[in-house]
Amino acid sequence: MRLRRAVHRARVGLRRSAVDYFRGDGSDWIALTALLLSIPVLALSTAGWPEWCPPEALLLPLVAAGLLLRPASLLGLYVAVAFALVLETALIDAERSAPDPVTPGTILLVAAVALIGLLIAQFRSRVGVPWRRGHTMLFDLRERISAQSALPAPPDGWHHEVSLRPAGGQSFSGDFVVAARTGPDGRTLEVVLTDVSGKGIDAASRSLLLSGAFGGLLGSLPPHGFLPAANGYLLRQDWQEGFATSIHLVLDLDSGDYELLSAGHLPALQLHAGTGRWQEVAAEGPLLGVWDGAEFHPAKGTLRRGDVLMLFTDGLVERPDEDLSEGIDRLTGAADRYVTRGFRNTAWDLIDAVAKDVNDDRALVLIGRD
Repeated sequence: MRLRRAVHRARVGLRRSAVDYFRGDGSDWIALTALLLSIPVLALSTAGWPEWCPPEALLLPLVAAGLLLRPASLLGLYVAVAFALVLETALIDAERSAPDPVTPGTILLVAAVALIGLLIAQFRSRVGVPWRRGHTMLFDLRERISAQSALPAPPDGWHHEVSLRPAGGQSFSGDFVVAARTGPDGRTLEVVLTDVSGKGIDAASRSLLLSGAFGGLLGSLPPHGFLPAANGYLLRQDWQEGFATSIHLVLDLDSGDYELLSAGHLPALQLHAGTGRWQEVAAEGPLLGVWDGAEFHPAKGTLRRGDVLMLFTDGLVERPDEDLSEGIDRLTGAADRYVTRGFRNTAWDLIDAVAKDVNDDRALVLIGRD
């Protein structure tokens, strides 16, 4: 009975240690032990079969150690590798006709990989994210951003969709969307589309911070108080490249009446189903993060049956060699193809048609009334 309990406790402890290690919360002794045991195996294999296991095979535990171990443990492993190289030299018959496989070049190569591994381990130690957990954290972060960018489920008679395309095929974008159902019984839809200065990875870190802050502000303040609060928050960050453009839609889902507030953002485009024509809806307001006390004046409109409203960022319509109006005409021309068949599941296709290969962040929000 005691033996069984001891075995059970050992199994539980080993399992907890493995889970903590994978999460980055525990010691790295499991990986260190496994790598230390691999070194004599490789050294003896090199001494016995140098043609099949050259001395450079010691690079394998070095590479793994640079990704898995802490700097202090890494130095202990390097001592074992150095001793293994000496052991290989001593065990290999120096009088054989073939040249000694442990050459100065081999030693330099192993030393170079060891130095690179140490630099990687020190960088991970500074960041505080273990390699075995870092990729999982970034994956979770990307999924949370995608979930946050999703618009709330629309009521009957409405449809909407969002498409975000980061520059360079990256997973993180300088454009982001936050949305919420507010008001009595959630009959008001608020959507905020923001374009952070910069693009791609350069703007992604600021976008991550702002998306969380804007998501907390939206719905917690009256609609006309959101952009002033967002402007104040951005000013307090004191970033060197800290401005952003933003457009805030406040839509009454019962009547279709809406207000559009803009902070230096491009105008929205509304399709009037009765005429089949697109209308620019522009509101006045300065960029976010430029000066304190900024005022934002709304533009008003109504979405009737069959109407569609498009919100987008400049990456979708701006090109260095043409005027902005040409890009907007290109977008409306591509959208005209969907007037007769409807705009459901078209945001991604519209970006492909207008700005598929543009090296800039692109975002498009479509809201339509059936």
